[in-house]
Amino acid sequence: MRAFVRMAVVVVLVAIGAGAIGWWWISMHRFSAKATPGRLETIAARQLRRLAVGRGARELSNPVPRTPEALHEGMEHYADHCAVCHANDGSGDTEMGRGLYPKVPDMRLPATQSLTDGELFYIIENGVRYTGMPAWSTGTPAGEQDSWHLVHFIRHLPELTPAEVTHMETLTPKSPAEIREQTEEEKFLAGETPAKP
Repeated sequence: MRAFVRMAVVVVLVAIGAGAIGWWWISMHRFSAKATPGRLETIAARQLRRLAVGRGARELSNPVPRTPEALHEGMEHYADHCAVCHANDGSGDTEMGRGLYPKVPDMRLPATQSLTDGELFYIIENGVRYTGMPAWSTGTPAGEQDSWHLVHFIRHLPELTPAEVTHMETLTPKSPAEIREQTEEEKFLAGETPAKP
């Protein structure tokens, strides 16, 4: 019984010490989406994502042949749905992407490109908890096909040409402010004088 009491005291002291260290760390670092996750946090998050995806999903093969048409469909879908966070070039360097925690990954890099097609598909369809990545599944065969097209396009991101990025900019939805700015610019270039308020 005496050993049990000692062990219980040690466990309580360790818990109090860990809590005190955690409290100190939080008070020193605060919680901000502006911070970059540390190495240990990144490793832990990737491991949890890997566990969440599951072996069955990791082993899925893309049933959509990689054709120019499939790649183009993936590009258009990506520009319309994904570029707001991930950027047209896959860098994640957007206003939305920079504001998320953890940061939006640069999908051109090995951390994303080394994922299997099945993992990419699963992430697109089901999202990633505790990040800004939503689940895009529609529960339809057409929706799944769109996701497989996106997998092909994600694989293409490291080879994306400047001409493709320029083309995608015409496909990416514009904010109301961007539309107003573009309209004003077109009026100015056409020689129209701005209306007085």
